[in-house]
Amino acid sequence: MHKQDRIIFYAPGIKRYETEEFAQKTPQNFLPISVTGRECTLNCDHCGGQLLMHMRAAVTPEKLFETCRKAASTGTTGVLISGGCDKYGRVPLEGFFDAMREIKNSLGLKIFVHSGLVDNTQARGLSLSAVDAVLIDIIGSDQTIREVYHLDASVKDYETSLQALSQYRIPIMPHIVLGLHYGRLMGEKRALEIVSKSSLKALVIVILTPLLGTPMEDVAPPSVEAVADFFQEARSCMSSTPVILGCARPMGEYKRIVDRLAIDAGFDGIAFPAEGAVAYARSKGLKAVFMESCCGLEVPAPCLR
Repeated sequence: MHKQDRIIFYAPGIKRYETEEFAQKTPQNFLPISVTGRECTLNCDHCGGQLLMHMRAAVTPEKLFETCRKAASTGTTGVLISGGCDKYGRVPLEGFFDAMREIKNSLGLKIFVHSGLVDNTQARGLSLSAVDAVLIDIIGSDQTIREVYHLDASVKDYETSLQALSQYRIPIMPHIVLGLHYGRLMGEKRALEIVSKSSLKALVIVILTPLLGTPMEDVAPPSVEAVADFFQEARSCMSSTPVILGCARPMGEYKRIVDRLAIDAGFDGIAFPAEGAVAYARSKGLKAVFMESCCGLEVPAPCLR
């Protein structure tokens, strides 16, 4: 049985954030960086490369270190290193591992890497770089991988990536995107089965957020009833692992309802909480903890079954 007495609310500097309950005081505290700039070979239907537009470009190891050095001098304490994928579904991180290690050793920054598929060579490089966590989307449907990601890969490739990261004892925070297949829940339960086999730092759940200019701009996200059912199943399945509602989910009333569903399900953290979420958590007897960082920086200790 999962037990908790607190919930962490996160507001990393990926975007400006302010509600009556929680406002950023140091928005420069966390910086997202793309090692491919705005380039992504896959051009997935749900993103179309738009998410890369909000990241700082650093396409060489030298540029990555210099970007981090300047950021650290202004108070940044952590960075998210990501980028677009190549035709194999991998973020081209080779060549950046030495720079990451130097950023850790010389600048003392926390490093989170949002990767695509990972092979043994990348897993070893990430391990030697001593990154604080790897964030990886896990897709549980071959059809979604082909039709949404335009990728010639399979669910097994994602499972193998998790195994490679686990083999090198890298802290893992897999992400499951609800409604990734044009708003339909298709492979999410299979993804949950896959992540449940690994030792995780935390599980992060996000929800399809239709973006203008993409093939999914008019897609309706999953119903709140379907989201509620999945939240409960995830919490039950991962009873000794922190479960966090991540950054991406539709705004407005949908977000307000979803955040309450996450609290009701016993989630351990919520990124960019909706107005009223903090008060709702407190009404449930939870202590509210606030962090202006990526949810990978600090997660609640695993709970005992």
